Amino acid sequence: MSAPDTTVAAAFDRLLGDPHDAGRLFSYPRCAELDEREEFPLEICRELDVLGLPAQYVPAGYGGALDSFPEAVQLVRALARRDLTVAVAHAKTFLGAVSVWVGGSPEQAEALGADVARGTVVSWGLTEREHGSDLLAGEVRAERVPGGYRIDGEKWLINNATRGDLVSVLARTSPQGGPRGFSVLLVDKRRLGPAQYRPLPAARLHGIRGADISGVVFSGAEVPRTALVGAEGDGIETVLKSLQLTRTLCASLSLGAGDQALGMATGYALTRLNHGRRLIDLPQSRRLLAQSYADLLAAEALTLVAGRSIHALTEELALVSAATKYLVPALVDQALGRLARLIGTRSLLRGDTFADGRFQKVLRDHRIVGIFDGNSVINLHALVNLFPLIARGHRRGAAPGAGLRTATTLTEPLPAFDPGRLELLPRDGCGLLRALPAAVEELHALADAGTVPASLAGCAAELAGVAEELIGRIGAYRPVPAGAPAEAFDLAERYARCLAAAAAVHLWLRNRDSELAVAGHGLWDSGLWLEGCLVRLLRSLRPVRTAYLAADGGQDPEQAVDRLVDPLVDQFTAGRLPSLLPYQLTGAAA
Repeated sequence: MSAPDTTVAAAFDRLLGDPHDAGRLFSYPRCAELDEREEFPLEICRELDVLGLPAQYVPAGYGGALDSFPEAVQLVRALARRDLTVAVAHAKTFLGAVSVWVGGSPEQAEALGADVARGTVVSWGLTEREHGSDLLAGEVRAERVPGGYRIDGEKWLINNATRGDLVSVLARTSPQGGPRGFSVLLVDKRRLGPAQYRPLPAARLHGIRGADISGVVFSGAEVPRTALVGAEGDGIETVLKSLQLTRTLCASLSLGAGDQALGMATGYALTRLNHGRRLIDLPQSRRLLAQSYADLLAAEALTLVAGRSIHALTEELALVSAATKYLVPALVDQALGRLARLIGTRSLLRGDTFADGRFQKVLRDHRIVGIFDGNSVINLHALVNLFPLIARGHRRGAAPGAGLRTATTLTEPLPAFDPGRLELLPRDGCGLLRALPAAVEELHALADAGTVPASLAGCAAELAGVAEELIGRIGAYRPVPAGAPAEAFDLAERYARCLAAAAAVHLWLRNRDSELAVAGHGLWDSGLWLEGCLVRLLRSLRPVRTAYLAADGGQDPEQAVDRLVDPLVDQFTAGRLPSLLPYQLTGAAA
């Protein structure tokens, strides 16, 4: 069976064919060759266009096929599982168009939707050479002229800046700048004269070497007033709300990279002999694999809940998306490093010695995911800015509404996404953490009934204590005028991990008896995956010996993580994705 959110991705995966087949256009060998030549994957992107993928970037209300963001997450994950360069190159059109989906008029959105569905490439012109992620310092300006605007200035390190026919440009429309001094304009380069813009050379990159990460210089580029997205001065607000969607979607890039690396490492551990024993039978190798799988499952759990939150907890997305965009790439980076240690020298080899050189490529490629759409510091700082609301909402203790259950129950239908519900400030804080004490009580009841081990209930109780203490410290934090100190970033990082752990708890509780869990190769049984994830997250939250150890006779809590290896091997040998969701991989034996 397939999970509801993976049905579209699985069907699309089958259309692309076996990624190991060198005769296929979108195959591992083909992508390795393009990477060696630092060549843009043009033919692969054209194939994705022919298969209709661009329509998945357009909301159904504007003529496209996008009516479920969790489905979009799984689609991009499937692309990234084959190759991150292709995923970054093609899916960027959604990021480029999202400002119009969020802030544009219906007429503007419908026109753009038709363009995108035809395969038109759209890029997102936010960053500048001298200012990076500091959007309020941007110098590209758009001055009013009769009938529209004249744009001047340079945007740099923009994905598909050269290939894109359309560019959503954040420009200064008031000389004074400020939060209401910028606007988004959808610039159609096809309608500009050759003297009005020029492309900048693509930057040479360490990872995603074939991607078009370049720039564009506008020189008196005149665009009609209809190019303005929303009202003049709404640019920063539109971008910040749009980032809530794109940051969530970026997590799928990390999941795809993790899928690819874990699959290679598991196959290697099952076949590689060390002194006559398989690597997977050696305790240290087994633990490296288990820890990596647990971290990837925690990243997946958070991403699943975040994707559904776009529909069901839209008002909280500013908080959830920032935590997701920070933590998911960080967890995957850690897992990739651990898996590289397991594989050893082969993890660094190019060519056909090991897996077409894919492991060293995914190591390089994934490093950039943490930078897209706001780097780690930006996302942690976004959480710091929300500290007062987090603490206030938690103190008020408002009962989470039906949206929380919908966001965490994978089989429950989602409401239509309403961009009008996006908020810059989540006034009630985070429902996932407000509802954690009740979830812990539920786990204790299951432990008393013998459904889950006492050690799992102890983990959850420890998590609730850590979260309560942390939110108390967040409430006591006082902003300083010269920027957030290191202590604030530490609190934000810990908060992201608590949120991920809470998401995992709710996800397991709401789906443990579903058909999805039954098809999970034992992962869902007795809270197996949940305990492994909580052990890993708690170890980073409280690295010292914690109280829950006594609940299981003081044994090493990592033994709960080690137990994840058996379902991982079962999934691998069955040709299934190493995942919380049942997903048969294309080209693998059923």
